[in-house]
Amino acid sequence: MVIEGFSTWLETPQGQYVLAWEQARYDLLVADIFGFNAVQVGFPQLDFLRANRMPFRLRCCDQGEVAVKGDPHHLPFATNSVDLVVLPHVLEFAPNPHQILREVERVLVPEGSVVVAGFNPFSLWGLRRALAGRGGVAPWRGRYLSVPRLRDWFALLGFETRGGSFGCYAPPVRQEKWLERYRFMEAAGNRWWPIAGSVYVLQAIKRQHGMRLITPKWHDRMARAKALVPATQKPVTQKTDQQ
Repeated sequence: MVIEGFSTWLETPQGQYVLAWEQARYDLLVADIFGFNAVQVGFPQLDFLRANRMPFRLRCCDQGEVAVKGDPHHLPFATNSVDLVVLPHVLEFAPNPHQILREVERVLVPEGSVVVAGFNPFSLWGLRRALAGRGGVAPWRGRYLSVPRLRDWFALLGFETRGGSFGCYAPPVRQEKWLERYRFMEAAGNRWWPIAGSVYVLQAIKRQHGMRLITPKWHDRMARAKALVPATQKPVTQKTDQQ
């Protein structure tokens, strides 16, 4: 899904400010999510999976140069086939965000993860969007979704929220010099009003009740690996006679 005007806004000081924070949060979260298949929905010009180490990472969008073209409301992937889905600012500008989450739940494997980025309606930027009304340009239009609402939607679909964070506490000023002057609000915001950040990144995991994960037999593998060590490298154990 391509959001009209959003790519142009990302090139502005405001957009770069938000993008830098979100890219850093995505890098931290997706680096420790393992599996085989990872999909980024939307924003084909950006790579929010760059820190992930899965062998198959692709971007899906209805426009642009992507590996897979498709509507996020009807993802072109098989059921239980994807280990990770990232949704950067897709839900808040979609006509039916709950349908997108249903599709994400369908394509994810049990214990698969979804990572969502969005604008916080309970922030200075959320107030700016409210003042812009429906006639605002990107990113000041759409329906900003709060973290509590997202958690409720995740719970209804069988997801468990795992981690996330808020960021970008500076007011929505346009000039870079003013954004720099408000940098002090980042540390203050994290400490005094952590839920009032302008944007958030939230991770949720698809749970399947009654399922038991089969884990690798690491002890057996270690035993076989030790058996291959040359005799000259094996530690010598001393036996003591018992009186």
